[in-house]
Amino acid sequence: MLVQVRSEVSIFVIKLVALDLDDTLLDSELKISPPTASTICRAIEQGVVVTLATGRMYRSAQPFALELGLDVPLITYHGALVKTSLTKEVLYHKPVPMELARKVISSVQEQGFDVNLYQNDELYVRKGNPRIQDYSDLAQVSYTEVGDLLSCMYTDTEKLLVIDEEEKLDRLAITLKELIGDKLHITKSKPFFLEITHPEATKGQALDTLANNLGITRREVMAVGNSYNDLDMLEYAGVGVVMGNARPEIKERADFVTLTNDEHGVAEAIKRFVLAEVV
Repeated sequence: MLVQVRSEVSIFVIKLVALDLDDTLLDSELKISPPTASTICRAIEQGVVVTLATGRMYRSAQPFALELGLDVPLITYHGALVKTSLTKEVLYHKPVPMELARKVISSVQEQGFDVNLYQNDELYVRKGNPRIQDYSDLAQVSYTEVGDLLSCMYTDTEKLLVIDEEEKLDRLAITLKELIGDKLHITKSKPFFLEITHPEATKGQALDTLANNLGITRREVMAVGNSYNDLDMLEYAGVGVVMGNARPEIKERADFVTLTNDEHGVAEAIKRFVLAEVV
């Protein structure tokens, strides 16, 4: 059941739907449920553009796009890379400049944290550990151990990721903001994932670029997400829907709250706002 949070929301014809992946489109088994896939296909058949908007790497997100038969630009790395799922055309690219990434990596490592480094859709780590392996299993991507991240850097990076306990990451975020100010964007995709990207690499800005490219206004956009890195996308969209499994502070920022990811919440939102079905 969908719950309306903001009473002043005006609903227009939705032409573009942006879906977060983890804990949103994907259920607890990291799969797209048959009811959700079927509902997405019906929306596409009606001419609606459906895309993914995720913090994942492009090569981690693309298989889900292909599973759904999507031939559209995918928003990946939180918006640092918008790239089509089939032709692999790059629509938008905002990586972290290499020298700034070096500064962040040095600071993070000095504070006792490990960092995931992403270059040209490859994942590099100093040394493998259980957290890295869990991440690799979650994202279904391999990683390369390099020993020294700084020595292996050869280009700008789509993002940097630190995995650790939430309280430690919150403290780390404060020190990084003191170090770099507004030169980079710092957010969390999960409580234990601290994500660092270019300041113009956010889901909201990438979604704006995609909508403009398609000739679609923001009021004709619906975004569905569940976490902190979805907030600017939810704010940008004409209809911002938050999953029932999201934290209370995220739900407070929604226009509507749908069911959980294990209850086909994405399908419910599409039925209500895209297919105009009573749910």
